Amino acid sequence: MRTLHPPLEPYATHALARDGHRIYFEECGNPRGVPVLFLHGGPGSGCRPEHRRFFDPARCRVVLVDQRGAGRSLPAGELSHNDTQALIADLEHIRDALDIPQWLLFGGSWGAALALLYGQQHPERASGLILRGSFLAREQDLQWFIRDGAPRIYPEAWLRLIDGIPRSERADLLAAVEARLHGPDELAQRRMAREWDAWSSQVALGDAYRHDPQNDHVPASTVHRARIELHYARHRYFIAEGQVLEACAALRGRPTALIHGRRDLVCPPEAALTLREHLPDAELTILPTARHLAAGEEMVDALVAAVERVLGALGA
Repeated sequence: MRTLHPPLEPYATHALARDGHRIYFEECGNPRGVPVLFLHGGPGSGCRPEHRRFFDPARCRVVLVDQRGAGRSLPAGELSHNDTQALIADLEHIRDALDIPQWLLFGGSWGAALALLYGQQHPERASGLILRGSFLAREQDLQWFIRDGAPRIYPEAWLRLIDGIPRSERADLLAAVEARLHGPDELAQRRMAREWDAWSSQVALGDAYRHDPQNDHVPASTVHRARIELHYARHRYFIAEGQVLEACAALRGRPTALIHGRRDLVCPPEAALTLREHLPDAELTILPTARHLAAGEEMVDALVAAVERVLGALGA
């Protein structure tokens, strides 16, 4: 059973200034190693120290990017000039600034979608892909999460989320949630962000999630993350329907590993099978007990092993 590599600090940190944003990114591992681009999910979640540890620091030069408004990027939670095309352009500016000809794309959930969309526009820059819990950004994926799927599995959590939203507004739930996140009442903003975060955590963690109705502390980062997530969801991720799957055509033939949890209720396993149909050379691993997050022994083992296999395929 593989585990995370030891804790690792970046050897360089940077800030890219574009469109009023300062996009934070860092480099870890071996400056002469195989370049790897780590793409976080959300949108809006940001990178964390444990994300550095999926990669062998002796073999990899890992670049971790906090996407616009997320993590350590500033202004925190900023939505202006924050869309998918801007994120893709940021990645190209970062790659160019670091003088990296090609990099291995490693992304989970929304990060997997972003990896494919980036690769669609810049296929010559992608040496390979490792995609976990892939989100395909189809209308059916969004409806699964907010209407026709997960709410039927966790109805109690769903009722907590929509409690306080009048029935007349529930037909467009994303608009109702977003309106409250930007409303004049700061307490109502934080309450809505807390409930959205609780819903997302329930679906992602399943039985491991423990709802605490007494926890009234909602940090600003939770509001920022929810605002970015709703901003992208309301605009259908700023892409055409089916565009993530269409992106696969430009990336066939590269070493690719798809990792997905059988118990993933954020992005059900059907997404991985569909993605595999569009990337026929990819190696697909469905983990029997894993859920959505990049955590737990089964998922960590699979991701660390996938990095090793893809590095081997690249001759590293």
